[in-house]
Amino acid sequence: MNVILLCHYFAPEPGAPSARLFEISREWAKHGHAVKVVTCFPNHPTGVVPPRYRGRLQVVDDLGDIRVYRNWTYVTSNEGVLKKTIGHLSFMATSVLLSLFRTGPADVVVVSSPTFFSIFSGYVFSRIKRAPLVLEIRDLWPAAIIELGVLRNRALIYVLEALELWAYRAANHVVVVTEAFKENLVSRGIAAEKVTVITNGVDLERYSPGPKSEAVGEMLDCRGKSLVLYIGALGMSQGLESVIGAAERLKGRGDVVFALVGEGAEKARLQRLAAELGLAGVRFLPAQPKERMPDFYRTADVCLVPLRNVALFKGFIPSKMFEIMACGRPIVASLAGEAAHILDRSGGAVVVPPEDSAAIAGAILGLVEDRVARNRLGAAGAAFVARHYDRAKLALEYERLLALAGRGAGEQSVDWGSRP
Repeated sequence: MNVILLCHYFAPEPGAPSARLFEISREWAKHGHAVKVVTCFPNHPTGVVPPRYRGRLQVVDDLGDIRVYRNWTYVTSNEGVLKKTIGHLSFMATSVLLSLFRTGPADVVVVSSPTFFSIFSGYVFSRIKRAPLVLEIRDLWPAAIIELGVLRNRALIYVLEALELWAYRAANHVVVVTEAFKENLVSRGIAAEKVTVITNGVDLERYSPGPKSEAVGEMLDCRGKSLVLYIGALGMSQGLESVIGAAERLKGRGDVVFALVGEGAEKARLQRLAAELGLAGVRFLPAQPKERMPDFYRTADVCLVPLRNVALFKGFIPSKMFEIMACGRPIVASLAGEAAHILDRSGGAVVVPPEDSAAIAGAILGLVEDRVARNRLGAAGAAFVARHYDRAKLALEYERLLALAGRGAGEQSVDWGSRP
C-alpha cells in the first residue's frame, strides 16, 4: 500500500517525534508497504541546516526503503514562539507546493501533530489524493502552550481551539499517545471509536542493556564517579530548574556528576544558574546523534525523567523513559499522572513529585549508594518494556488501524497483504 506521512520532525533529527515516526514507518516499509515521508530539511533543535540542503527547495532522500521528501522551510533554533510558528507555517505551505504532486497516489495519509499547522497540509493531501486522513496527536495543542502561560490572548485561543476540534472531526481517525489524551478528546465531543491510543515505545534492537562507554565517560569527565543523566529538550516543559536544585543539594558530594544533554529555550538560563550556584559537578552537552543515545544511557548510574508540575502534563508520557528502561538503567522520575502509573507498575523507577528538588536529590542519593537497588530497578525496567512497549509490535498495531481507516473511508478497496 501507498502510505504518505507528513511530519515536521524526522530522522536524522534527534528527539522523540522523529524517533517515533522513523521507527514506525521503517516497520511499515519492512512489511512491504511503500512509505513516503514529507518533512523539512534537518535542522532541529539547533536551526542549522546541513550543507547539502542549503540553497535548495527540495531534496529527495532514501532512508532504507523509506522515500523522504525534504522541503525548504524557515528554520530557527528551538526557542522563540513567534519564530517557531513562522517555521511551522512555512512547512504547511511548502509541503503542499513542493510535494503534493511529486509523492504520487496514496491509500492513506498520516499527519503527525505537533506541529499544529501541518494538519492542514495533511487535509489537502487527503482530499486531492482521495485518501483517508489519519491524524496523529503527540501533544494537546494549543492546550500545552496555554497551560505554560505562553498563550494568553482569549480571542486567539478561541480560534485555535475551534480549528483543533475541526481537525479532529475532519480526520477519518485520530491516533493519540496516551489514554489521558483520548479522554480529553472524547470529553470534547469526539466519538470514542474514532480515537485509538498507540503509545510511544522503544526500538529494542537499538536500545538494550550493555556496558558503560569509556568514550562517554571521558567526554563527561565522570570516570570513577556516579553519573546522573538527563537527555532531551531543555525547555519550559521539563522543570529542569528542580534538577539544578537537586544538584545544589548534593553539591558536597564530589563523587556525583550531573549531565544535561540537549538544546532548548531554557539552556542558557540553566547554565547561568548552575554557574551562579558554583555547581562544578554539572555538565551541559549539546544534543547528540540518535545512534549515541544507548551509549549515554548505559554509562549513567541514574537517569532523570522530569516534567513541570502542570495539570495537563499528568497526561504526558515522556518516550525517553522507555529507552532508558530498555538499556537497563534505573530512573528517578519527577512527574505525576499516567507516566507515574506506568513507571510504578514497571518496577524500574523511583517516582517523586514534580519539581521537588529535595525529593529528586533524596531519590538520586538512595540509588547512588545502593548498587543492588540500581541493578534491580534496571532489570525490572528492561523486562517491562520488552513485554509492553516494543516499537515493532506497536507499529504493527498502527498498521492494522490504517487498514481499517482505509476500508472505513470507502474511497477504494484496501488490501494490506500478508503480515508477519
